[in-house]
Amino acid sequence: MAISGLGSHSISLFFYVIFATFLHKAQGQNLVTNNVSVVEGETAIISCRVKNNDDSVIQLLNPNRQTIYFRDVRPLKDSRFQLVNFSDNELLVSLSNVSLSDEGRYVCQLYTDPPQEAYADITVLVPPGNPILESREEIVSEGNETEITCTAMGSKPASTIKWIKGDQPLQGEATVEELYDRMFTVTSRLRLTVSKEDDGVAVICIIDHPAVKDFQAQKYLEVQYKPEVQIVVEFPEGLTREGENLELTCKAKGKPQPHQINWLKVDDDFPSHAVITGSDLFIENLNKSYNGTYRCVASNLVGEAYDDYILYVYDSRADGAPQKIDHAVIGGIVAVVVFAMLCLLIVLGRYFARHKGTYFTHEAKGADDAADADTAIINAEGGHNNSDDKKEYYI
Repeated sequence: MAISGLGSHSISLFFYVIFATFLHKAQGQNLVTNNVSVVEGETAIISCRVKNNDDSVIQLLNPNRQTIYFRDVRPLKDSRFQLVNFSDNELLVSLSNVSLSDEGRYVCQLYTDPPQEAYADITVLVPPGNPILESREEIVSEGNETEITCTAMGSKPASTIKWIKGDQPLQGEATVEELYDRMFTVTSRLRLTVSKEDDGVAVICIIDHPAVKDFQAQKYLEVQYKPEVQIVVEFPEGLTREGENLELTCKAKGKPQPHQINWLKVDDDFPSHAVITGSDLFIENLNKSYNGTYRCVASNLVGEAYDDYILYVYDSRADGAPQKIDHAVIGGIVAVVVFAMLCLLIVLGRYFARHKGTYFTHEAKGADDAADADTAIINAEGGHNNSDDKKEYYI
């Protein structure tokens, strides 16, 4: 051999160089591939790519390590495999009409020394069947609880079910049943208490699965509720005056539609000549004895409700609604009156105080020039001698 004269150290170095050369070539070529997820019945693309290939052979093997393609030749007798592209740097193969049996690990192999392998896992997705939406009862009365179920049959992987009522997300309770070949059936139960506002609202079951988008089913709630009642004054438009007529209409709606509407007067007898026609009440020639509360009661299968109208009959001359007493204004007026009286009392007091002592009798006038009391009496204008003419003046 050419290397027979070399020493053991040289031989070891020779093989190291050869191994390193192959290793460098294998590492430099860098074989890569990708995992693939494909929906059952559709087409999967398997790619084997080589960077810096030096004319090494590329081949593709199935999960049983049978050769599907050797370069651009297909030894495997399965026409679903088709060559999409072949070059020194790529082997691209399509697999049509994929089934669950095609799932597994495929091998891209590069003939180097040592050979390189890269693995592509094919995952087959099976979408669920059309969602099945069922409810415990078709019609629900307000305030009661109902249950709706949504089922996603036979999917891989298991589906996720979400709920929405109107624009409000809701939480259901899901159960998962595993079938054959890693297939799953998922059922979600939604329980909710309904109100009259829920009537006609859509409850939507949304299936979340990687194989499908916007997969959903919906059901519109049908809710029965007791009547809503409102009394409308048809006549008169303004005040209810003596001698005029009164016409009231009772408007009631519910589900089902109210089957009975009754008029009554609260805590009193109904006027004898009042006329009731269906939902209308008519009273002519009003007088104040008709004052009181008139009630309209409507009922259906769910329950009953009522509305009240308070009648107050005004004088025939009344031209507007009664004015409310403004206590603040009255208080102000009283305060002004009291203040004026106080001022008047002060003025009178000052006046009388200023004129105090100016009241004289005739006897007092005679005392000015008298030397003693007897003389003063004699000198007084109103003395006994002039008793017939004496007068007194008071201020």
